Amino acid sequence: MFFGSRDKTVMPTREEALPGRDHRIFPVPTTHEVLGTPLEGPWPDGTEVIYVAMGCFWGAERIMWKLPGVVTTAVGYLGGFTPNPTYEETCTGRTGHAETVLVAYDPAVTSPELILKAFWENHDPTTLNRQGNDIGTAYRSAIFPTTPAQQAAAETTREAFQGELTRVGAGEISTVIQPAEQAGPFWYAEDYHQQYLHKNPNGYCNHGPNGLTCPVGVASLPAQVDVAPPSA
Repeated sequence: MFFGSRDKTVMPTREEALPGRDHRIFPVPTTHEVLGTPLEGPWPDGTEVIYVAMGCFWGAERIMWKLPGVVTTAVGYLGGFTPNPTYEETCTGRTGHAETVLVAYDPAVTSPELILKAFWENHDPTTLNRQGNDIGTAYRSAIFPTTPAQQAAAETTREAFQGELTRVGAGEISTVIQPAEQAGPFWYAEDYHQQYLHKNPNGYCNHGPNGLTCPVGVASLPAQVDVAPPSA
């Protein structure tokens, strides 16, 4: 089998996945270009992390760093088998990873529901292994919770958003919800991918409001937070 010749919409098995390597072969910035916070920590006590995949991670990360209460964001690869993958390897579909955004947030200011509200409202969760022209398992829609509260929020917001999709005659959600501890390590992406759309304001982005509202229960959100969806 030639490199990259397999069907990118089919998940590889662990045995089929590229072997990877035992160390990271590229630099990762220490500081978020927009927020000025550590990209890999340490973060303030009480900070929680959730991981979301919604297609190309450039636009997805910009949506997340604009949310109130977010401490930092970073892009990387999660949910696959290849250790320390590169962008080029991930794009072949032979690592099994999804392009993923790490969202570290202050739970005293925001909530998993608010973050997931932005997640549901700014991509198409019904297209399996695809967002727009980006096709392959690397572009699948997924939520990787790290706490029971995040897991519950993922499930309840998925049900709520499916109700909206059904109401307008749209399809079924294909988003995978998998605890991060089961999905494996989050591997940080190369330095040029981090906060890409801040560095390249006119760069490629296929994210933005999909026209539907996720009916998150207001009572479960911090009262001081504006729940309006962010612009892309």
